[in-house]
Amino acid sequence: MPVKQITVFLENKCGRLANVAKVIGDEGINIRAFSVADTTDFGILRLIVNDPDHTYEVLRREQFTVRLTEVIAVQIPDHPGGLAEVLALMQEAGINIEYLYAFVAKVSGDALAVFRVENSRVAEQLMLGKGIKVLSGEDVYNL
Repeated sequence: MPVKQITVFLENKCGRLANVAKVIGDEGINIRAFSVADTTDFGILRLIVNDPDHTYEVLRREQFTVRLTEVIAVQIPDHPGGLAEVLALMQEAGINIEYLYAFVAKVSGDALAVFRVENSRVAEQLMLGKGIKVLSGEDVYNL
């Protein structure tokens, strides 16, 4: 059930993020979730979009440094400690989380989070085995 994520490496300059948003917006691509991390010289934009393969091609065509990676999207119980419960499961299973970010939308009263982990297949099976819903790419792209 992997979700395809777009990662764009950007110079840390005024307007670079706006350029990405304009390029994909002009192509009719809709952003479902995103995260931005930065250093002094560059930023890393991570995007979940409704059409990741097309987005990848569009950004490459426009000379952006872009990569497609797999992440998992998980419904997390929306109550105090809900995230801690999911993180504890991964810790107990020895699954290292490289990064995570949250969705803006809610599904069935739960929060949504995107995880990049060392082994997404193992993490997916762990979550499913514990009754935690893992969303498919299509579920996420159509939110």
